[in-house]
Amino acid sequence: MALSTVPYALVVDDDPLIMMDTTSILEDAGFRFHEAMDGDDAKLVLAEHWENIILLFSDVDMPGKTNGFALARHVAEHWPAIEIVIASGHVLPRAGEMPEKATFISKPFNRRMIHEHLRKTLPDNKLPEPLKKAV
Repeated sequence: MALSTVPYALVVDDDPLIMMDTTSILEDAGFRFHEAMDGDDAKLVLAEHWENIILLFSDVDMPGKTNGFALARHVAEHWPAIEIVIASGHVLPRAGEMPEKATFISKPFNRRMIHEHLRKTLPDNKLPEPLKKAV
């Protein structure tokens, strides 16, 4: 199966309005996306679509057994090629809570903040064309 030239992100957030805003921002950055409302659902999406996902963008506080930090650790362990961005407006990560490769962004965020964060943190070979052009 050939990989799409448009990269996929998995967006995980239990707030539908934040989910819509985040997916719109990532779509403007050049991503297609999969969605999950919590960490447990995200694991199911990953099991099925991990081959085309290059970015996990997840909230921290969500219902279910798997919060954003646990999801980030799971992704880093099982799919180390997937880049990880964790976002929260309520919780800051403590030492060792996130995998070393994961990055954190505070909520509320906006389009410019996320695009700049992705430009700084994603390797060049994973940057979608719109982010490369907008420098």
